[in-house]
Amino acid sequence: MSGAAAGLAVAAVLPPAAGGPSSVAETFIWAGVCAGAALLPDIDLPQSTIARTFGPISHVAAHGINKASAMFYNVTASGRDGHRSNGHRTLTHTVLFAFGLGIVISSLVTAFAKPAIIATLFVTLGLAIRGLAGDWARKHGPIMTTAVTGLLSTLAWTSIPPATGSTSLGLAITTGCLVHYLGDAITKDGVPLLAPLVPINGRRWHAINPPALVCIRANGLVEKIAILPALTLTTVALAAAALPTTHTG
Repeated sequence: MSGAAAGLAVAAVLPPAAGGPSSVAETFIWAGVCAGAALLPDIDLPQSTIARTFGPISHVAAHGINKASAMFYNVTASGRDGHRSNGHRTLTHTVLFAFGLGIVISSLVTAFAKPAIIATLFVTLGLAIRGLAGDWARKHGPIMTTAVTGLLSTLAWTSIPPATGSTSLGLAITTGCLVHYLGDAITKDGVPLLAPLVPINGRRWHAINPPALVCIRANGLVEKIAILPALTLTTVALAAAALPTTHTG
């Protein structure tokens, strides 16, 4: 939900001249991509919810990304970081990953336009559905989730013109990842935002988080009764504002 809200907010102020959405359909595609990207960093954890989004395909991908992330960590770690066999909250939880992936996606959209937009939407929208409609996705399984994602992506394909904008779609990916990092950063475990580029206290993989007094527990009471309702209302308001208005008279 935080990714959807952030996506709608950024899409509303990003002009088409800068590669922003040039239609209502593209605005909602932008928001959908951002919502899915807000879950994307946890693809480094095979036990995560999103690792089961597309069944065996995403599960195998999660295992591979976990191992690759652990390898990257061990290659770049300083002597004070120690060795890791589990890559969760390493590479995919850094600004290096967020901006690097964003650049790749924007480059693909610039080169291939509409097909790259829909391919990006398909992957991220599946993650968003798994996150926003978790109970439904668990009940109906990955095949139904994939089918619904494919249907919505097909509808999106028909709703945007062949010559489309959204060359900034990579920014939606980056924004979603940064939203994820912010959520992780306010938990007790924190997130290694600047790793491995900026050493902190002699460690290249230093987790950043606020003092324990203001940390929240993931999926805890504060998240459920305060943060989630506020984000839901914000998302609904931003979505309504993005819809075209009709004038009579």
